[in-house]
Amino acid sequence: MSKKALALEKHETESKRFTTGRTNFPFSAIIGQEKMKLALILNAINPQIGGVLVRGERGSGKTVAVRGLADVLPEIEVVKNCKFRCDARDISKMCSICRSKFEKGEKLPSVMQKMHIAELPVGATEDRVVGTLNIERAIKEGVKALDVGILAEANRGILYIDNINLLDDHVMDVLLDSAAMGVNIVEREGVSVSHPASFMLVGTMNPDEGELRPQLHDRMAFHVAVKGVHDLNSRLQIVKHIQEFEKDPILFKEKYEIANRDITKRIIHAKELLPKVNMDKHFLRIIARMCIELDVDGHRPDIIITRGSKAKAAYDSRTEVNEDDIRLASEMTLGFRMRRTPFENAALGVEKFKQVMEYAKEMEEKSAAEKKKGKLIKLEKVKAKATKKKAKVQGAK
Repeated sequence: MSKKALALEKHETESKRFTTGRTNFPFSAIIGQEKMKLALILNAINPQIGGVLVRGERGSGKTVAVRGLADVLPEIEVVKNCKFRCDARDISKMCSICRSKFEKGEKLPSVMQKMHIAELPVGATEDRVVGTLNIERAIKEGVKALDVGILAEANRGILYIDNINLLDDHVMDVLLDSAAMGVNIVEREGVSVSHPASFMLVGTMNPDEGELRPQLHDRMAFHVAVKGVHDLNSRLQIVKHIQEFEKDPILFKEKYEIANRDITKRIIHAKELLPKVNMDKHFLRIIARMCIELDVDGHRPDIIITRGSKAKAAYDSRTEVNEDDIRLASEMTLGFRMRRTPFENAALGVEKFKQVMEYAKEMEEKSAAEKKKGKLIKLEKVKAKATKKKAKVQGAK
């Protein structure tokens, strides 16, 4: 290759580096915080789990992990030029425009797109979140008259809120409604327009800056507490990684491309395997006993643990849920849902959780033993009755 061609190639490479936008820190390069990363991955495998709340001190890598998640998520098929990124094959996940075309028999052209992470600033207004509506145009054009907001951008992706505990209460209510229904409804002057808004909700917060509203606290499925790494070698490695990343983000990202791709492959395989994963009734009973013993509110925790356990099994390429899957999903689900006194810290709560799980297992084993014993007694009675009847018949002869 000539010097001129090499120079041109180098120029194109350098130009590409400066036009790719923000480069996220590689997800696989994050040191420590394994539980946080796993919680994010499990929700990517099954978004019905219900999202992740990451609680931790400043500088512990919360935001870095969430943004890096975008690079390991598999691409999704979307309707071409649709601002809501509708699913071209599922009419239940389409906006009114795509649905109308689909019902008329029109073919919806589709493209593969990277899963999007929409970030919601703490100071965002309601109009920025739900979108704005031109009344005159809305009467004639419907959803076409909607200037989309963050909820539309987050559809079929991830909605990330940093400092979620500082979010305005009114905006929080809008989020809760959309998250529950999977639809965003914009109403102005008696005119109503709706569009799909199905997303995975991820929030990060520093507990020192205030707690979360109870409504949202319960709505976030997994709760993960993170702290700074205290191992000397690991801290040195973190600093080294940051220096390499700041020096050349693209080169550093390429260094972890294979590791990131491996995670993506595992997520894709897990999503395919998930419908085939089974959970023994014995484990379902243990989950129910734990939730009863901890006196958690509602039935959502039972459902979250079940979904999380299956996702973990699928991520490990298994079709059967084991006890470790249950333990992990329970810790992330129940850790901050336990009823504690105002002066009882989280560490005591975790210890209490472990005791409750062992108690639930013992109670289930005891119940199973009693049932087995009852069946044996019943069987002996049936045999004795049959023997007595047979003897009676022989005596009559």
